[in-house]
Amino acid sequence: MDEGLVSVLQNGYRFSNRKSTLFFLYPQELGLILYQPEDIVKSIAEFIPKGVKLLTAGIQLVDAPNNQVILNSGEALHYDLLIIATGAKIAPEEVEGMKGSEWHKSVFDFYTFEGSLALRNKLREWEGGRLLVHITEMPIKCPVAPLEFAFLADSFFKHKKMRDKVEITYVTPLSGAFTKPKATEALEHLLHEKNIHIESDFAIAEVNNEEKKIIDYGGREIPFDLLVTVPTNKGDELMARSGLGDDLNYVPTNKATLQSLKYTNIFVLGDASNIPASKAGSVAHFEAEILTENILRFIKDEPLKETFDGHANCFIETGNGKALLIDFNYTHEPVEGSFPFPGIGPLRLLKESRINHMGKLAFRWIYWNMLLKGTHIPFVSATMQEAGKKFD
Repeated sequence: MDEGLVSVLQNGYRFSNRKSTLFFLYPQELGLILYQPEDIVKSIAEFIPKGVKLLTAGIQLVDAPNNQVILNSGEALHYDLLIIATGAKIAPEEVEGMKGSEWHKSVFDFYTFEGSLALRNKLREWEGGRLLVHITEMPIKCPVAPLEFAFLADSFFKHKKMRDKVEITYVTPLSGAFTKPKATEALEHLLHEKNIHIESDFAIAEVNNEEKKIIDYGGREIPFDLLVTVPTNKGDELMARSGLGDDLNYVPTNKATLQSLKYTNIFVLGDASNIPASKAGSVAHFEAEILTENILRFIKDEPLKETFDGHANCFIETGNGKALLIDFNYTHEPVEGSFPFPGIGPLRLLKESRINHMGKLAFRWIYWNMLLKGTHIPFVSATMQEAGKKFD
């Protein structure tokens, strides 16, 4: 293939730090700290390198057979190689009653700025009752965020001296707290330690707004006074219109090369793909490092490297100034150990610690100043390292 036009498809205008939307990192008796909009949403133009043309226009269709992107204006952009990075978004309308009369009154999301702000305002005046932290179905963006919310809610209500007035229940469609056995064991231990109940294998069918309860397909009912839910996550509707997505609008993608399974000159980055990896920011970063080399290989008509291993790592805030850190991939689940330097750390895997919490706080600066700018972090590999981990 000759070097030609390489288009990066992003059907939107701004980057946002999803982790920052989990807004109450520090419980305080005077209220909840909420990042300001400028702290978590910045213009995409700030991060585009020189020599790259940025278009901010709505996209009507990807005409993949003809190698074109059709804008809402009708203008057609030709490409030789296309990278799809359209992400994922919540779809509360997928569950009957979820976006009903109680939406942002007693039923809240926190994956949008609007939802987080409404929930912040609610929690300022809420006097207690039954709080449900609920996941509709997997996959979701940043799969540990609902657990973080449950842990931080426990910490927040303790600081407000009203924990005894709040019953917290974690409701999940999974058989346990997480998707991996060892992490599930550690996280469920923390849930029990913090007196957070868990309702597993709950496949929600309906939110009953009048009676304030959620109902699963088997008829099980769980009442609530405050429901904090993670709705169904879906890929962009553009993928459905273009015939590129699956039932949830995610693009079928080779999990090792990040190449579209249908079109060889299309690659997929981040949450837009259907690969069986965590939909977390770290995954997109690791993918980008590997995808860069494969794009160069594709341009030169060289075989692609099948090197992406599903690597993900993320901090899990557990409240009271502590956090866990997990590091895993397609084949290895989170285990105990040290990170990023084997035997040295200073971060500890699958263990609560103050230094892990400090690492989480430091990540905010790293996100805006290194990750989004494509700066390589030399001591964190795109592929998971086994050294320093305690595998059985």
